[in-house]
Amino acid sequence: MQALTVKPGTAESLCLAEVPDPVPSSDELLVDGVSLGVCGTDREIASGHYGWPPPGRDRLVLGHESLGRVAQTVPGSGFEVGDLVAGVVRRPDPVPCGACARGEFDMCRNGRYAERGIKDLDGYGSEQWCVETGYATKVNSELTRVGMLMEPTTVVAKAWEQVYRVGERSWFDPRRVLVTGAGPIGLLAALLGVQRRLDVHVLDRVTDGPKPGLVESLGATYHHEPIEDVATRLCPDVIIEATGASQVVISAMSTTAHYGILCLTGVSPPGRTVHIDAGALNRDIVLENDAVVGSVNANLRHYRQAADALAAADIDWLEGLITRRVPLSRAIDAFEPRDGDVKVVIDIGSA
Repeated sequence: MQALTVKPGTAESLCLAEVPDPVPSSDELLVDGVSLGVCGTDREIASGHYGWPPPGRDRLVLGHESLGRVAQTVPGSGFEVGDLVAGVVRRPDPVPCGACARGEFDMCRNGRYAERGIKDLDGYGSEQWCVETGYATKVNSELTRVGMLMEPTTVVAKAWEQVYRVGERSWFDPRRVLVTGAGPIGLLAALLGVQRRLDVHVLDRVTDGPKPGLVESLGATYHHEPIEDVATRLCPDVIIEATGASQVVISAMSTTAHYGILCLTGVSPPGRTVHIDAGALNRDIVLENDAVVGSVNANLRHYRQAADALAAADIDWLEGLITRRVPLSRAIDAFEPRDGDVKVVIDIGSA
């Protein structure tokens, strides 16, 4: 079968290759690939900046934003042939640490976890793949065109969970949220904010293309001015930061309301220097009881939350996030950014 493979650490090594057909173990589903989302992590791996192949190999099957259809099931697993499923990305470390031992493998303490398509495990970028029954999530059958959004939705489901867990250390009644960045993570964070009946605002630097319309069709408000101006005017209770832009991150730290929460989901590139008044920043955070929390990855609970969120969303709006689709035969094209891209998807097989 064909698979999208890369040699981690080597730029321009991304290619379609013939690999052996998967053979499921006694507790694994055999899944026909339907589609695969492409994100910044995938592009970093393809550029040679990130990623680890499975032990004893030099190439990795890429892809972690999966959607497939069950071709062969496991009796008593609760899955049927024909079910749409998404595969969980992370696996707990084998030691395990305390968090992994309790199912919170997204919070692994020793870094020995593995991740499909990223670290030590092949991903879902192939015509067929296998997944353990305990790491497969059913996707609503109506989401055949958009179900690959499951994994990025888990990321923001966890982020919102973290926000509420931090906020509920005291009385917490958030009303207004500012999301910085209108990429897939930012837009999905806005969706979950709207589903929580919050007053949602989204900030991005572009003034045209699909992003403003996607925000407005959610019933949220789009902004493109500097964050200092927007956040000072709005005084948001919560900021979900999804750009990873160093200056935006720093500005967000000092522009929430009192007892505000900033959740960082964007990953900043190293080597950027930003000049700040560290004393003033510290003073604001302490005197206002503010909190800054980082959030990455997801556990099984967040997959269930994401499945519920997508099932409740408007399918036409979700499909609007997907601005470009390419067949597996032209998968390499998905890694070349184009103006107006929001989410790029590789179609692997028929839905």
